[in-house]
Amino acid sequence: MTAIITRIAPSPTGYLHFGLARTALFSYLFTRKAGGEFILRIEDTDAVRNKPEYEADIFEELAWLGLNADHRFRQSEHRARHTECLRILIEKNLAYESEEPAKDDPSKTVRVVRLKNPGETVAFTDLIRGEISFDTTELGDFVIARSIDDPLYHLAVVVDDEDENVTHIIRGEDHISNTPRHILLQRALGFRTPAYAHIPLILMSDRSKMSKRKHESSVKHYREQGILPEALINYLALLGWNPGGEREFYTLPELVDIFDLSRVQKGGAVFDEVKLFSVNQHWMRALSDNDFLTNLNWPTPGVGQFSQAEDEKLRKTVPLLKERARTFSEARDMLSGELSCIFSVPDIERDRLLAKELPDHPGMTKTALESLSEALKSLPEGVSPETAKETLMPLADAEEAKGKGGRGAVLWPLRYALSGQERSPDPFTLVSILGPAEALSRVQKAIAILEG
Repeated sequence: MTAIITRIAPSPTGYLHFGLARTALFSYLFTRKAGGEFILRIEDTDAVRNKPEYEADIFEELAWLGLNADHRFRQSEHRARHTECLRILIEKNLAYESEEPAKDDPSKTVRVVRLKNPGETVAFTDLIRGEISFDTTELGDFVIARSIDDPLYHLAVVVDDEDENVTHIIRGEDHISNTPRHILLQRALGFRTPAYAHIPLILMSDRSKMSKRKHESSVKHYREQGILPEALINYLALLGWNPGGEREFYTLPELVDIFDLSRVQKGGAVFDEVKLFSVNQHWMRALSDNDFLTNLNWPTPGVGQFSQAEDEKLRKTVPLLKERARTFSEARDMLSGELSCIFSVPDIERDRLLAKELPDHPGMTKTALESLSEALKSLPEGVSPETAKETLMPLADAEEAKGKGGRGAVLWPLRYALSGQERSPDPFTLVSILGPAEALSRVQKAIAILEG
């Protein structure tokens, strides 16, 4: 049995985008399951638009996703072979050179190479879509090179696929219209025809095609947002492919084991950022605390260093961040926003501190804080949120029983004294993260403000 060889052939004219990453993933899964070879070929024939940073990004992002190629090629390195094939076609009278007006300046002429189109009906069996046929007459004699030593995509890709022994080509459905040209070239050159599988395009919520020019669709963007590679692989795999069953979460090795091209859908797959973030949150929660903090990368190296006490506070926030954040970018925003009170003593305002005080019960807020202060003194360092709640909540329940200000008369000034914010984690979680000593200091500061 012939070994399966697939390839992913990106052009370095932009950052690696979702569509290409998914195509690479499907090719990788199909190949690895069959024990074949996976090729990465940089198609750098567009010298005007190619940029080194884009090529570097393609290598970096595919490696980050874990889609490692067995072989790497660069199309421009095969220029001599492309020219050789062009000369063969011309010598056999299967192609010809033609002088034509230049597109950018019709007053000038350029010499291009065109394939003589025999006008045949081309048919092939798409592994996803079944039988497809084209009447190639309407294609005419199409251009395959700008000059004898400057091939266009159609010729270069056909020659490279043959020379690299590619057996299966998995690509987006927007390439279906290219296939008859490629088959005509394969026939003219005496090459075999690989098996083709055209996967559905990725669509936006309005059913328009995802475009790297219109939408932020680069892998780099979402990596910088704090998406994990496990999450992006998991999400992309289920974007246009259904393994069957209700299971949602898969590792890359698990996907290799179950991948089947026959379960790739024919219709476009709609990109849903909310769903991507939900999948990412699952994989964030699955991380150990150490790995979570490594990915969090906060504070930014070189901007500031944490003391040992601050490091311990940060470690204590991990369960809270796992519960709330969908990306590491969101987690960092929380640490700089509503959770900033954990790392710096907040400024608090007297009026806000007294927000729950009733006019006919003056001094109730100060009394509540004094009771809380005594209770905090009894708590040990390393106290859990549950133990803090068991100790402090009875004070709020007692206020509720008195019918004065309810639990809020106790819990609000405690929350505000600890955080200085209207939105924050519950006060018991804050006591646990800050530690009883720090919490006591902040409550006493609030009492001093009321006494001032």
